[in-house]
Amino acid sequence: MTDFQLGLLAIGAVVVAGVFAYNWFQERSARRSAERAFRPPAGDALLAEPAVRRNEVPASEARTPAARAAPPSAAALPDARIDYVVELAFAEPLSVGRLIELWKAHEHRYAKRALLAASSDGTTWFRLAPAEGGTVRALRAGLQLVARDGTVGEAELIEFRAALDSIAAATGASIAAPEMRQAVEHARELDGFCEDADIEVVFHVMPRPGTGFDEDALVGAAEDAGLALEADGRFTLRDADDREWFSLAWRDGAVDAGGLSLTLDVARAPGGGASFQAMARFARQLAATLDGSLVDDNGQVLDERALAATEAQLAAVHAAFAQKGIEPGGALALRLFS
Repeated sequence: MTDFQLGLLAIGAVVVAGVFAYNWFQERSARRSAERAFRPPAGDALLAEPAVRRNEVPASEARTPAARAAPPSAAALPDARIDYVVELAFAEPLSVGRLIELWKAHEHRYAKRALLAASSDGTTWFRLAPAEGGTVRALRAGLQLVARDGTVGEAELIEFRAALDSIAAATGASIAAPEMRQAVEHARELDGFCEDADIEVVFHVMPRPGTGFDEDALVGAAEDAGLALEADGRFTLRDADDREWFSLAWRDGAVDAGGLSLTLDVARAPGGGASFQAMARFARQLAATLDGSLVDDNGQVLDERALAATEAQLAAVHAAFAQKGIEPGGALALRLFS
């Protein structure tokens, strides 16, 4: 075999090897892309995007939260039950304006999840706001640990603590905060509670086959019961503090769907079991007034036994709230379930 032939064989071997290498590289890249597409992101479980937390009880269904939700109280203050709270004590009185100026460098990172309260005497606290004047001796800053859109991550907790450390260094303040591991465990435990307690109860009032509801009678029944028509098209019963008890709307949001739906967001509804009792009472009255039937999502008639079973399950949920020291529909619950 001549040198020329040997050279051709060598070149051919290199080409074949290159083709195999290219194919292997392409296959490996495709496999990695597929793994990235179908594998959940790695990292701290607290940073993962949680599934939508809407649990079921008899006559309930997972649904999107109401379009209009009563905002948390303007007087809401940092609270260790749901916040990671860092406290600063200033050696000398510090002007509110200076404190707000120092915080502005950090506030954009936390949107509405951070709450700041200040005190002039260490006992009486007020929400820190630009309109406030005077001086303060202490600051209490809280970062909310859990909300419906997810749980705070350890990295964010560390960053929040670092922001307060920088303010303490700039003002000569002493600083105190829970240990990071303790805060992370508290966030996980609180998230588990929220998953179990995030319940929406839905009843349906359906017309007899081949008929529909008289809209004038519907409006009259709703208004007589104290419900008011809101901008989103729902009739809603609210208390004196503008907190929603329950709402009434066309089923699936469409008049031609024929039926009506009554909805109770358990965590955000004040009154505990009274809110469910009020909705059940109105649902029965509405069905009688409109000559319809009260049913669940599967079309099964909701009799007194079924309603009592639902109420019993909700009593257990309300007991869990009480154990946490959190009132359904209260300032802490409105922040947690928002």
